Amino acid sequence: EYGKEMRRVVIGLARAVFKSLGFEEHFVEKALELKSGFDVLAMNLYPPNAKFKGAVGLPQHTNLGFIITLVQDVNGGLQILSHKGNWINAYIPHHAILIQLGDQLEILTNGMYKSHIHRVIVDNNKVQRISVVGLHGPSLDKLINPITKFVNEKHPKKYREMTFKEFLKVNGDDEVDVQSSLEQARL
Repeated sequence: EYGKEMRRVVIGLARAVFKSLGFEEHFVEKALELKSGFDVLAMNLYPPNAKFKGAVGLPQHTNLGFIITLVQDVNGGLQILSHKGNWINAYIPHHAILIQLGDQLEILTNGMYKSHIHRVIVDNNKVQRISVVGLHGPSLDKLINPITKFVNEKHPKKYREMTFKEFLKVNGDDEVDVQSSLEQARL
């Protein structure tokens, strides 16, 4: 039930993003074939750790999907890399859902919207941290490439065309892990 409701929220957000870009309301569902989309829910457990300053719980990465959701039980640990190269601690209000833009959205918009680099730090955790991450992707067989509206002389095509299944393969032979396929997709 949680997965179904989260998918409903994600599709609503995706509609709003593309409507703000001038597309019709249901464009994203057709563009990504979301009726047969690929969703993964993962639970992460980060135990207490007071021993190692700067210990990494999850190395820096971007996410493969088009929109990623995150809920967690306690704050702390998630850091986002700023455009200046500094790690910023992410504060997520209690009972809130953090929304992250993924690689597929960056590719569709030809880099207009970015899939940000982030990591999880576990130093000085006094209590364990549990998070639930939802990776929401297009249909596995959907060919993904930049939308022509975002490609022109000033903004040449930055990514090659691949199916989402191919993205997963270059990411680790059909395993969803912490490495991004975005670099493999760049032209």
